[in-house]
Amino acid sequence: MKDCVLLPTAVADGVGEAGCDEVGRGCLAGPVVAAAVVLPDGFSHPLLRDSKTLSEARRREACEIIMANAVDWCVAEVCAVEIDRINILNASIMAMHRALDGLKQTPGHISVDGNKFKAWRDVPHTTVVKGDGKYANIAAASILAKVHRDDLMSLLHRAMPIYGWDGNKGYPTKMHREAIARFGASGWHRMTFKLTK
Repeated sequence: MKDCVLLPTAVADGVGEAGCDEVGRGCLAGPVVAAAVVLPDGFSHPLLRDSKTLSEARRREACEIIMANAVDWCVAEVCAVEIDRINILNASIMAMHRALDGLKQTPGHISVDGNKFKAWRDVPHTTVVKGDGKYANIAAASILAKVHRDDLMSLLHRAMPIYGWDGNKGYPTKMHREAIARFGASGWHRMTFKLTK
């Protein structure tokens, strides 16, 4: 696979372009997590690709590279209670907005993975289907969000090991659904989702 490249940016005065992505939309438990990343112009690296194509060790390596080289970055969450209240699509967009809110400087443009987004402030944006496999700034956001969420679910597993979150990370595996059926849902579960079959 070739290195990802940054989208062309027609932004004056050196104001960067933020890439945004989220992880955890299809999970039964835990927050949806998003990241916003501004990379230096023209920055690329072989590990900047869709986080799902990297091993855990490679994702962690890529995460260190991103944090060391990014002009700016932020990771944000929207919890299960909020997801149940506003639905997962709105929660995913809210998480991206929160990540953008956490940047030190307002970006001049936003590139978003997928095809759904709501305008953030007055900053122009572009949605890119499968953008985490095409553009470095979106790939970087994908990686930071994935590492953060996986680490959080591993921590939650220590408190509630019955659900196997260290392995399934909250996704709807057979074992996870069986645990919910046997022990009931936790406060970290998304009650508006179909938790058991």
